[in-house]
Amino acid sequence: MAAAVGTAALLWLGTGLDPWWPLLWFAPIPVLLYAQQERWNRSALCAVVGWSLGTLNLAAYYHQTLGIPIGVIAFGVIAPGAFAFAGSILLFRALTQRGRFGWAVVSFPALMTALEFEFERHSPHGTAGSLAYSQLQCWPILQLASVTGPAGITFLVLGFSAAVAVALRAGRRAIAPTGTAGVILLATLAWGAWRLATPMPGPILKVGLVASDQRGRLPLAKPGAPTETQWEAYRPMVLELGRQGASVVVLPEKLGTVNEPATAQTDAFFQTLADQAHLLLVVGLDRTIGKGVAYNEARVYRPGSAVGVYDKEHLLLPFEQKYTPGEKLLLLPTAPGLLGVAICKDLDFPAPANAYGAAGVGLLLAPAWDFGVDRIFHGHMAIMRGVESGYSIARSAKEGYLTVSDSRGRVLAERRSDEAPFATLVAAVPVGHADTVYLKLGPTFGYLVIVLAALSFIRLADLSALGKRPVPPRPSV
Repeated sequence: MAAAVGTAALLWLGTGLDPWWPLLWFAPIPVLLYAQQERWNRSALCAVVGWSLGTLNLAAYYHQTLGIPIGVIAFGVIAPGAFAFAGSILLFRALTQRGRFGWAVVSFPALMTALEFEFERHSPHGTAGSLAYSQLQCWPILQLASVTGPAGITFLVLGFSAAVAVALRAGRRAIAPTGTAGVILLATLAWGAWRLATPMPGPILKVGLVASDQRGRLPLAKPGAPTETQWEAYRPMVLELGRQGASVVVLPEKLGTVNEPATAQTDAFFQTLADQAHLLLVVGLDRTIGKGVAYNEARVYRPGSAVGVYDKEHLLLPFEQKYTPGEKLLLLPTAPGLLGVAICKDLDFPAPANAYGAAGVGLLLAPAWDFGVDRIFHGHMAIMRGVESGYSIARSAKEGYLTVSDSRGRVLAERRSDEAPFATLVAAVPVGHADTVYLKLGPTFGYLVIVLAALSFIRLADLSALGKRPVPPRPSV
């Protein structure tokens, strides 16, 4: 019970809507220690209970905010994670009891990361369940995403837990694997610190963000007068941001509803506004062009240019089931650098985010709409995409944050959208593209950990076939 509760408490506080990142590094250790000296069935039960209790920290958010049924949360979210954790614990236990401490240190993070990676590949929510997002505030470790993506961060954090657990039980018998794990961690921290210290590439661009929560979580403004009234309310805010020197202004997602043939009138209004303010303006719209055909759209207006259009690719179901997903990038060449556009949930996924990086984008502009309570949990996921793909991000969210981050994952400026009737922010942003290893290798590390997990099972099978007797654990103090 003590081991399960210890892991649950550390997991609860180290993940969730507002995680305290250092705690996740230690969360698995109580169960890992317990498993090395107890029978397999008790170890498995301890792991299932610890993980299930710890991940209940998001149950209210899933049910009350996202509307996911309790049964789906229990059997589709918590249970798979609990059994993945238990299976990884049992593999770790079997290898330690056979004296294969090196393989044990590798097997636990490899199997957990492999299962997380596979789950993300098929999940309608992309990488949103990754443990790596708990480490967004640990900037040196976050740099690892530029090489491995989220998988490398998850593997490193869990590998630390396994190494500590082995060191505490095996002592001198495990000096080689635990020492190697320590060297890898120190090298990663040193490299991350060096990368943070290197100058950011490219010129600087002033970006303005604005959002208002006055409407709250009410239905989207209806077409016609309600939508036009909302646009008029944003107009002086855009002009003021232009006077403050912003060359680009990003408005939130779904700022109003437009039905054909009113799109021409909408474009005329915002084109005039962009011309008056002498800036590039990104506006999120709900646009319907016919019966059963609607798009969650970002439209881009700039003086002397045709209207740019980006349709949201990844839709949040069931809230956005009426929309048709987009399939094309929107690239905006400017004098300071190449800009791109994505919308909210698009940045929970490797694509199209990584495709923008491959195209050489230096700044990604993202209209968004969060749920208030997830302004940190979901609003900051976009930061990971910037580190992976080498660009800054300017994200303007209703019921969230106005956030500007650079290609190293540092938050350059941020403000809550509910701090004022109209919250605004102006920030100087580097727009030079930074090449990353991840853009060249893609999800290679995810496949590598699958291989490591498979090799761990093969090694265990070989030991069993040879009749290796388990190494008795050292007595606990």
